[in-house]
Amino acid sequence: MAEKSTEYNLLTAWVKLSGILKNNRITKGLLYNEATVMLLLYSCYTEDGVGLISIKEIIAQTGMLKSLVNRTINSLEKKGLLVRQAGEKDKRTLYVRCVEEKLDVFLQVHASSLGVAKGILDIIGPEDAETFIRIVEKLDKAGYKL
Repeated sequence: MAEKSTEYNLLTAWVKLSGILKNNRITKGLLYNEATVMLLLYSCYTEDGVGLISIKEIIAQTGMLKSLVNRTINSLEKKGLLVRQAGEKDKRTLYVRCVEEKLDVFLQVHASSLGVAKGILDIIGPEDAETFIRIVEKLDKAGYKL
């Protein structure tokens, strides 16, 4: 029997990982795209206390289509988790920021997601976790899109 190629094994591992993540729903409580946008906003918020980010930046950082980002922002706005804001210098640039009073809603989802990440860390250990993080960052930096 012929040995399987590295490409074949990589593809198989990718499919398995996708299944594991799908079955464990790392974003319980929010839709995946909502949690993705809120994580960006929260990261900005923890850096500067404001968390203001442009829609263009969200598109660039998530790789989501503009229409999907707009739908996601509409949904989060209806839930009261974020607000839109025109830019100070350029009124045509639209920004969003998280609503501080509603951050606890996101933080509950975030805590659940961190619990899933901790479970994975317990299984694979810190060294493999760091390797995985480096690999994902390398793919992201290369701009690899399927």
